[in-house]
Amino acid sequence: MTIKLLILLTILFIAALGGTLYAFKQEENKMKRLEEEGDTADDQLRRSREYESSSLKSNIPLQIAIYSIAIVGSLLVFAFYIN
Repeated sequence: MTIKLLILLTILFIAALGGTLYAFKQEENKMKRLEEEGDTADDQLRRSREYESSSLKSNIPLQIAIYSIAIVGSLLVFAFYIN
């Protein structure tokens, strides 16, 4: 039973890590696209200000969802293990 618990928790950890890396890769691809399109200092400043105002609305909820699912899944695994 302990091995099953460790396997399930490892899977949840890998899923959470995968979600985090996916979000990072999206941002990285966006930056590459912007560099290819040509970038001026004014464009960078405008995007920086937009990012400051919008990142809390987009990135934080995604991270909260990823780790909430991982935590709830872990709690369910522990509850299953105890019973």
